[in-house]
Amino acid sequence: MTTRPITKPESDSTIGDGDLAMPAPATSMAQEWRRFGNFLKAPTLDPNGSFRSPLVTLGRVYALDLVIMLGLLTLAAVVMAAGIELPRTAIADMQITPMLIALVIIGAPVMEELIFRGWLSGRPGWLAAIIIFGAAGLGAAFWAAGHTGEAAQAGTAGIIILALLASGIVAITLRNRPVMAWFRAIFPLMFWLSALGFALVHLANFDATVWYAALPLVLPQLILGSMAGYVRVQVGLWAAMALHAAHNATALAIATLAMEMGAG
Repeated sequence: MTTRPITKPESDSTIGDGDLAMPAPATSMAQEWRRFGNFLKAPTLDPNGSFRSPLVTLGRVYALDLVIMLGLLTLAAVVMAAGIELPRTAIADMQITPMLIALVIIGAPVMEELIFRGWLSGRPGWLAAIIIFGAAGLGAAFWAAGHTGEAAQAGTAGIIILALLASGIVAITLRNRPVMAWFRAIFPLMFWLSALGFALVHLANFDATVWYAALPLVLPQLILGSMAGYVRVQVGLWAAMALHAAHNATALAIATLAMEMGAG
């Protein structure tokens, strides 16, 4: 009796045999986008081969980000054309300076990805590091509340610097520890908490009478958070930072162009 070979779906293709088999990278833009969609349905810490073609994966996910941003901007234009006023963003009243550009394109992506996606590796070093940094943040807030002037600034800066050093040492020391089993089991929950927390933090960017009026406006951050989480797992933390930086640079360029057109 003859049997027909069982073929695997394109997204599950592998290279190698036996225990050495490794997932193959996506072969096209469409396949990468499908993999991202499947990942959102069931987030997992298991990479699908994208780490072996990191820049290609990053470019494809950024292309999807551009498509979604274009769609959301079109929707916003339609809403405003209908006479619905949207809350102003914090950047609308800011002067575009080199310092602001550096903060938006470099500072925010690095710090926010460390905080919201660094620990998504599920390794104990990253989790311990974020706990240390969070505790230090609370300590710095209490210190600032109880002191004024230079003492408040110096104490807060000192606490943050020490926390960064301690977090870095812990993360490096424990970098080779395996993924924690309990974290892997609840990874879908952790993934979406990370993306949702990232989005909600950006509610502070909008001048809204009631906070929930700005909820639809942080949809771009929720989408970016899910994309950054995807490349964090598939490629690495540096890729999440790079995607975040590219997104912010594009958004800043669009905002600057819009302000110049409005002023003209």
